[in-house]
Amino acid sequence: MEKIDGIFKNMALLYKLFVLIAVAVVGKIVYLQFINPTDTKAVDIAYKEETIEAIRGDILARDGRPMATSVPYYQIRMDCTVSNPDTFSKYIDALSQSLASFYKNKKASEYKKELVKARKEGKRYKTIGNRLVDYAELAEIKKFPIFRLGANRGGIIVEQKYKRNNPYGRLAYRTIGFINTEGVGVGIEGTCDYYLKGTPGKQTIQKMLGGEWRPVTGVEGVAPKDGYDIQTTIDIEIQEAAEKALREQLAKGMNIEGGTAIVMEVATGAVRAIANMKKMGNGYDESYNYAIGDATEPGSVFKLMTLVALLEDGHVTLDDPIDGGNGKWSYGGHTYSDTHAYGMMDVKTALAKSSNVAFAKLATHYYEGKEQQYVDRLNSMKVGERFNLDIQGEARASIYGPGDAMWSRSSLSSMAIGYATLLTPLHTLTFYNAIANDGKMMKPYFIENYQENGEVVKDFGPQEMSGSICSKETAREARKALMHVVEVGTGKFMRNDKYKIGGKTGTSRIAFGGKIGYEKNGFRRYQASFAGFFPADNPKYSAIVVLYSGETRGNFYGGSWAGPVFKQIADHIYSTSNDWEPVLDGKKKCGSRPDIATGRMDAQNKVMAELGIEYDKIDIRENNSSGWAKFKKDSTGRLLAMNYPTDNDSLANVVNMGLKDAVYLLENNGYNVTFEGYGKVVSQEPAAGTKLERGTTVRLILKEK
Repeated sequence: MEKIDGIFKNMALLYKLFVLIAVAVVGKIVYLQFINPTDTKAVDIAYKEETIEAIRGDILARDGRPMATSVPYYQIRMDCTVSNPDTFSKYIDALSQSLASFYKNKKASEYKKELVKARKEGKRYKTIGNRLVDYAELAEIKKFPIFRLGANRGGIIVEQKYKRNNPYGRLAYRTIGFINTEGVGVGIEGTCDYYLKGTPGKQTIQKMLGGEWRPVTGVEGVAPKDGYDIQTTIDIEIQEAAEKALREQLAKGMNIEGGTAIVMEVATGAVRAIANMKKMGNGYDESYNYAIGDATEPGSVFKLMTLVALLEDGHVTLDDPIDGGNGKWSYGGHTYSDTHAYGMMDVKTALAKSSNVAFAKLATHYYEGKEQQYVDRLNSMKVGERFNLDIQGEARASIYGPGDAMWSRSSLSSMAIGYATLLTPLHTLTFYNAIANDGKMMKPYFIENYQENGEVVKDFGPQEMSGSICSKETAREARKALMHVVEVGTGKFMRNDKYKIGGKTGTSRIAFGGKIGYEKNGFRRYQASFAGFFPADNPKYSAIVVLYSGETRGNFYGGSWAGPVFKQIADHIYSTSNDWEPVLDGKKKCGSRPDIATGRMDAQNKVMAELGIEYDKIDIRENNSSGWAKFKKDSTGRLLAMNYPTDNDSLANVVNMGLKDAVYLLENNGYNVTFEGYGKVVSQEPAAGTKLERGTTVRLILKEK
C-alpha cells in the first residue's frame, strides 16, 4: 500500500511539473503577443517572409528585337546532408577539383575542407562558388561528381536570379539607359522603371542549421507580376549606321570632345536613331546625352528659323535682293563678318552661302523697333517648345525677348544668325522636320507602346503639336532654299545622283562662360552642325549631326565635319530602305523584251504571262504547247517563239538553256551530266549533233550574262 502511495505521489509531482511548464509557455506567448510583441530578441525566429523578384520587362527595338533584357542566372547551393556516406567519401575529391577548376577562386583542398565541415555541421543550404552562373554553365555544373545525382541524392540546389543584359552592347546605350547601384536610373530604364520592374511576390523561408535560409516547401506565397515590355521607336540598322558614321568621324579629329546624331521619321516624329558620343580617356562612349540634354547657341542652322519668319510675315521672297556688304557689317556695337566677301545676292543665295551679314541685315531691317514681333513669331513656330519627352534629361530651350535681362541692342541681329538663344539638337531637328512635313510639327517620341506577354496594353504613337508652324507655301519655299544650299552652297558636297538632300550647315562658337566670352588665351571652342532631310522632293527622314570641338586655334566648320556624317547615314538609309521604291504589284507590263532562255513552252508561257512580256509565235504547232521552244528577236526588237525539236537520235543542243531544263532533257535521253559555273549553258562537250552511246557523260559550262 505504501508502495502504491509513493507511485501516486510521484505522478502528482510529475503532473504539477507539466502544469508549471505549460503555464510558463502560455505566459511567454501572452507576453510576446500582447505585452511586448516587438521584443524580437526574446525568441529565435525560425521563419520569415522573403521578397520574390519580378522579372524586369524587356526594352525592344521597333521590330521587336530586345535591346535590354533580363537574362536568368543561377546561384548554386548544396544540401550537404543528402548524399550517402559512401558516395560523399568516394567523390568529394573529384567534386572539389571540378569546383576549383570552374570557379577558379579557391584550391580543391579548400573546397573539400569547406564541404566536409558543412556536412559534419548538417548544413543544408551551403553556398557554392563566388558568382552567379549562366544556363550553359549550369548545365556543366550539373555534370559534376555528386551533383550529377540531382537534388534528392546529390544535394544540388539551384536558385534562379536575373541580371540585366544588353544584347547589342553599347548600341543606343544612353537612350536605353540603366539603373545604378543606388537605384537611380537614366534613359528609358529610369523613366519607365515603374512599368519595367513589375510587382514582386513573397514567400516564407526557414532558418536552417548554420544560420542559412531556404524556402519552405508546401507554404503558398504570392507570385510576382512581371514588368511590361517596352517597344521603342529605335531602328537597329539605322542606329548602327548612325553610331558607325559618328565614331568614324570622331576618330579623324584629335581635338573633338564629342558629338550626336539623331534620325527622325518625318511623318510621325518617331526617333529612329539617337547616338551620343563623349570623349572618355582614349575613346568615345555614350556617357552624355548631347541630343536632348545640351542646350547651346545653334549657329547658322538657326538661319532657317529666321528665313521662315521673314517668309511667313510676308517681308521677303527667295528672289529678293540683299547686299552682303563685302563680308563686313556693324550693328549695335557688334561687327558681323562672313568667311567670304559677298556683294548683292538674292535671299536663297544668302542662305546657301550662309551669310551672317545678309541675315543680320534682313532681321534688323524688318524687325528693328518691332523685336517682340520677331520673338513672338519664333515662339508661335514652337522653336523653343518644351516637348515633355518620354525619356528623362530634356534641357530647356531659351528664346530671349526684349524684356529679359539678357537682351541687348545686338540681340536681334545675333539671334538672326543663331546666337543669343539656346537650343538642343533635338529642338533644331524637330523644326527642320516640320519644314519637311509641310509645316506640321510632330512631337519627337521614343516609345511606341507597353506590352504584356506580347499584347499591347498601352499605345502611344505619333502626336501632332497644336497647329502648324507656318503655311504649306512657306514650308515649300523653305525646302527650296535648303535644297539650294546643297545644290550650290555650303552643303554642295552632299550632292549625289541617286537622291536629293535639303539641309543647312552650321558653325558656332561655344562660350567659355562667365566674362571670358568666346575666346580664352587665343583658344576657341566650336560647334559644327548639319541639319536636313531626304529625299528632298518627298522627305521621309530628317536628321541632325552636331560635333563639339575642344579648345583650338583653328577653324571647325559644319560642312566639313558634321556634313559627312549626315551624308553617310543618309546613304545607308537610302540604299537599304524600300520606303521610296515603287511597289511591284504584278500588274505593270515589262517595258523591254529581255532575252529568253530555250526551254519548255508551258513553263515559259507562264512566266512571260506573269511578267506581261508579249511575243509572237512562229512555227509553233498547237500540239506543241507542252513541248520545247526557243526565242529570238527580229531586227525590230520583236520577240519570236519557235518550235525547238528535241526528238532526234543525236546529242541535243542545250546551249542557251537553264541548267534545270538542260539536265532534264539530257538525262531523259539517257546521258549523264556534269557542269560548272552558273547562269545559262554557253557550251557543251561533246558538241550538239554528235552520235553518242547512252550512258555517256556530257559536260556543260554555264555563265551568267
